[in-house]
Order: sequence, then structure tokens, then C-alpha cells
Amino acid sequence: MRLIANARMYAVDAATAANWTALFARIAAKAGVPLTVIPHAAPAPLQDLWRRGDLGLAFICGYPFARGGFPVTPIAAPVPASGDGRPLYASHLVVRAESDIEALADSFGRRLGWTVAHSQSGFNALRTHLRPHWQARGPLYAGSRGPLLTPRRIIDALLADEIDIGPLDSYFYDLLLAAEPDTAARLRIVETTAPRPMPLLVASDGVGEEVVMRLRAALLAAHQDEEGRAILARLRLSGFAAVEPEAYRVLVEEADAADAAGYLQSG
Repeated sequence: MRLIANARMYAVDAATAANWTALFARIAAKAGVPLTVIPHAAPAPLQDLWRRGDLGLAFICGYPFARGGFPVTPIAAPVPASGDGRPLYASHLVVRAESDIEALADSFGRRLGWTVAHSQSGFNALRTHLRPHWQARGPLYAGSRGPLLTPRRIIDALLADEIDIGPLDSYFYDLLLAAEPDTAARLRIVETTAPRPMPLLVASDGVGEEVVMRLRAALLAAHQDEEGRAILARLRLSGFAAVEPEAYRVLVEEADAADAAGYLQSG
């Protein structure tokens, strides 16, 4: 079976996408598992990607992974170079750099954006972070715009003055700082949510245990030689870590708590 690879979630621009392609090519060579990189660009649903039977390495968000329903096997999780050495990330709540919003409470009564309901960084982390405020004071925002689908659309909506605040995956922001510093300079972080397990690379369930083990070993060793470290550095990663599936249960628990409280939308 010819397997595919995809990094749409973190292909911030063409140069970053090329770096992912270089990493996938190196992992394929080290593992002896041929991979064909496909784009699967937005607005194509990510769920369609996750249901494929020929995934070799593809990113899936931690929340749908933990919720289940997709026939995937975890391979490894990226470790952001900006973090503490663990495969964790968060959501930055960002505004335009010139905005008069200085604290989160200043954004209440304004316009909020969100990505898609199956996203941890673009929806459920936001709900979890806002829920205590919502429970204390009721509806927080005059408008709630979504689904905007991707972090890029959150940025575009902010810079076009279509929303006043929105969530941005912290690792996507790391890549944006490197790839588009001028764009990043037009944004400002107001608050950051609690760290949670990173999106992970998965394969389809049917690819076989041997293939999974070879891909996993190659990813976990990616930082051990100079060429691998150079690619990882361009991707703002320090390496990859083994996946602990039980660590992702908190994402479902938090989303269920928001549902149970009646906080069904970010607003």
C-alpha cells in the first residue's frame, strides 16, 4: 500500500509546507516506508482525511482523536521548541496589535471568532477558558463568528476587522513568527489557555504494526543527527515524543463539561 502524509494543520505558508515535506521524506527514508505528501487544503474537511485508509503520517487534533470515531493509530507527537520539552501546546487569545483590548475582560461585548467545533485549539480550549466568565456574567460577546475553519482565517478576520479577538494555536503562532514576522507583529496576545496535549501524527489502523513501529522509531530519533535537527529547527520543534493516549482524555472531559453547563458555543 502506498501511504500518504499530510501536515495541513501546520503548513503556515509554502516554505513551511516544504519543510514538512522534507521531514516526511527523511522519515520515510529512515523508516523504509514510502510516503506521498498530499495537500488536502482547506476548505476540504479534515474529517475526510482522518477517515482514509492509507494514512502513513497525518496530523489529527487531540480532541477528535480522544473522542474517537476515526480509524487511526498514534505514531508520535511533536515537541515545540518554545515549550518545556513536553508535547504540549495552548491557545493564544489574540487581538490586533493596535486594539484597545488590553485584558480579556476588555474584549467582552465585542466580536469573537472561532475555527470549528471539533478543534481543541480553535474552539474547545476557548470554551473551557471562557466558561467561568460566562457562568458568572452570562453572554460575553456581542457577536460570535464561526466556523472560520483554520487559524489563518482567524488571522485574516482579525486583520480585516471582522472580529476583535480569536484563538490561535500556540504552535501555529510559533511557525507564524518564523515564517511571517510582519504578520505576527500585527497581532498581540491577550491571554493564553492552559497547556494541553499537542495534535499528533497518526497512521490508519490498517497499515500494520511493523510499519507503525518503523515510522515511530524514525520520528523519535529525528533529532539525533545534524540533518534531522536542522529540519526540526526550521519547523520550530525540538523533536517528537511517544504518545500517551490517556493524556488526551482531559480534552473530552473539558468539552463535555462545557456541554453539560449549556455553553454550546463560544460567545
